[in-house]
Amino acid sequence: MFHDNLISLRKLNGYSQDELAERIGVSRQTLSKYETGESLPDIEKCKMMADIFGVTVDDLVSYEKTDEENMGLNVPPKGKHVFGMVKVGDKGQIVIPSKARKIFDIHPGDNLIILGDEGQGIAIIKEKGLLDLLKMGRPKTTP
Repeated sequence: MFHDNLISLRKLNGYSQDELAERIGVSRQTLSKYETGESLPDIEKCKMMADIFGVTVDDLVSYEKTDEENMGLNVPPKGKHVFGMVKVGDKGQIVIPSKARKIFDIHPGDNLIILGDEGQGIAIIKEKGLLDLLKMGRPKTTP
């Protein structure tokens, strides 16, 4: 997984092996060994590469893309997620994937707000999250 992620992220970000090797302080041959799986970088080099690519170290090292769950997408940027595909039921219901429920602390009985933009699609936000955003945008009044 690591070497596949490294290759795809390097290419996606437009780096040659020489350029990336220079940025993380190794030789091109060493980077090539990382990409072939012949050797693995230390944690410091992994952190540097994750920062360069804007992904988490965990995703750099262990992200596994599957065509079924992730539609073949590459390692997502930090804080961005692809939870997979859901099927819409007869009455419009969907099941939010368990990983999404865990990350966003969604529990049975929580209120979710559905937002839509005809050009960009549908978004779901927790009621509390929207209320917090609205409070931040209000001017403060003095008593």
